[in-house]
Amino acid sequence: MSSVIELEGLGVRFGRRQILEDLRGSFSGRAIGLLGPNGAGKTTLLHTLLGFHPVSGGTARIFGHDIRAESKRIRGLVGYMPETEAFISGMTAVRLTRLLAELNGLPPRPALERAHEALFYVGLGEARYRNLETYSLGMKQMAKLAQAIVHGPRLLFLDEPTNGLDPPHRARMINLIKEIRDSGHAHIVLSSHLLRDVEQCCDEVLILKEGRVATYCNLEEERRANRKFIEIETQGDSEAFAEGIGKLGCEYAQMGRRKIKMVLPQGIEIRDLYRIAAERQIQIRRLDYKRDSLQDIFLRAMGSENGGL
Repeated sequence: MSSVIELEGLGVRFGRRQILEDLRGSFSGRAIGLLGPNGAGKTTLLHTLLGFHPVSGGTARIFGHDIRAESKRIRGLVGYMPETEAFISGMTAVRLTRLLAELNGLPPRPALERAHEALFYVGLGEARYRNLETYSLGMKQMAKLAQAIVHGPRLLFLDEPTNGLDPPHRARMINLIKEIRDSGHAHIVLSSHLLRDVEQCCDEVLILKEGRVATYCNLEEERRANRKFIEIETQGDSEAFAEGIGKLGCEYAQMGRRKIKMVLPQGIEIRDLYRIAAERQIQIRRLDYKRDSLQDIFLRAMGSENGGL
């Protein structure tokens, strides 16, 4: 699979202060999460990839295009939803969305058509002729998403898209991000301080700490690899159940009278565990796959002095 983003020793300096230092990695996921505490460099990285900040060292590529030499071409491939409001006073949503579509190269008539389509898509069809100043916070976030997707980009940068949203608007935003991801029309980079948003939407995660790569995680590989680690709670003779799964070749450890942690060997399925339980007249009351959560991964990254891929 070809890379969406490649970081090749990327560095950014503001005056004497090093903001990003020697960022390296290659990312090809459909949705890439960008995590880190405030001041870690997440927004600076997005702005640098868009050509807003000069590079002080190394470079990066988007779909193979070098950000130092082809920034104008890259901007035509990318849609950007900023964290802060970036509206023009006195404009309606449809007028601003059309303007931004034209700035991204669409002729006036197709730009207007796409503006209507994008605003209906995010749920602002009935409010598209209202001035943006009259919008609620949730509506403004949806308007920012509409202007980011209006020109049909291949890559979307979403900077804190659920910031400040109430539960219904947050659920709507997450569903839209998943729809865009699953449509296959665009890759997504989701920058957020909310771990659950990233875990819900992303298949790759890059964690920054103080302008450096703290860790990288392929969530899809983590999920596949950890489907063999299981915790079971039983009712009945757990020792008889443990003996049965041991004969199947399962490694296990009993955690008290009712809990067993185990590893499924190759060729053994969940149905085999239920068969063993039925043969020994034992009830399986609960069965959970055990894997590191994104929170565990994040906390380990924040606690490490030296990160890396």
